[in-house]
Amino acid sequence: MRKQIARSPLSPASLSSRHELDVVTLATVLVTSETPDFPIDNVFDDHRGLGGTRWIAAEPGEQTLIVAFDMPQLLHRIILEVEEREVERTQELAIALSEDGGQIYRELLRQEYTFSPSGATFEREEWTIAARTVTHVRLWINPDKGGRSCRATLTTLAFY
Repeated sequence: MRKQIARSPLSPASLSSRHELDVVTLATVLVTSETPDFPIDNVFDDHRGLGGTRWIAAEPGEQTLIVAFDMPQLLHRIILEVEEREVERTQELAIALSEDGGQIYRELLRQEYTFSPSGATFEREEWTIAARTVTHVRLWINPDKGGRSCRATLTTLAFY
């Protein structure tokens, strides 16, 4: 057994700096659509990386995912994974944070990834951030900047 004597009381926020937040127990997840075989739940499971489980939007076009924490969280790191093996496309995404219950969001980052079945099929990003009292995280996805009718996908979204 590993143990450590804590000289001061440990709060959930102080523990979250070392461990992944359990989104399933700490938050409500809102999503604009999901396919029955690839629900949003897959994004928060332990099946990550190449061949991991994933969420696929039910509808083509832009999608939004919001993680609404039950209590404000201290975030140090965000990990995001996307795998696309079937459609050549450039997926754009933006992550924004709210510290006031989802009233106002501050965009944290915006990135795009180009996928090609004969080339790049997997993207993993890890961002170090310093955000206190985060109540909501919003992920906006445009599945194809080229305007083709395709569906957004996401393999992993993790917070530390």
